[in-house]
Amino acid sequence: MEFKKEIASNLNQLLEKTYDAEKGYKEAASNVKNAKMKSFLEEQAQQRYDFGHEIKQEIKAFDGKPDKGGSVAGTLHRTWMDVKTAFSGDENETVMEEVRRGEKAAIEDYDEILAEKDLAPSTKTMLQGQRQKIAQAQQSAQNWEIIS
Repeated sequence: MEFKKEIASNLNQLLEKTYDAEKGYKEAASNVKNAKMKSFLEEQAQQRYDFGHEIKQEIKAFDGKPDKGGSVAGTLHRTWMDVKTAFSGDENETVMEEVRRGEKAAIEDYDEILAEKDLAPSTKTMLQGQRQKIAQAQQSAQNWEIIS
């Protein structure tokens, strides 16, 4: 029983960060002018929204109650990104730099949960799939100069 609570708690922390990422992507998309970048950011926001629903279902499977909001740290990060973008000469590079940084942190969060020894197969499969998509987004942000 304690293990189920711990997994639900870890997933709730990940859910909170997923909410933050979704909001961050939406905020960034509303602030960029480049159509390709806007599309990329909107796709990532939708993907994080979908991740959130998947994580919520998994939390419920562990008899947990999903959290409903983002974190203070996420709000502060979005504010910092707004300020940094406002004073930066290269809006696109600044946004992609923040995407890379955020996705790197997300991958670390996923790796931490995936390192749990007795993770349920459904949880492990879901998290591995999401982690892979985050790594792809990080790579796209890394290669933005090439694809834009």
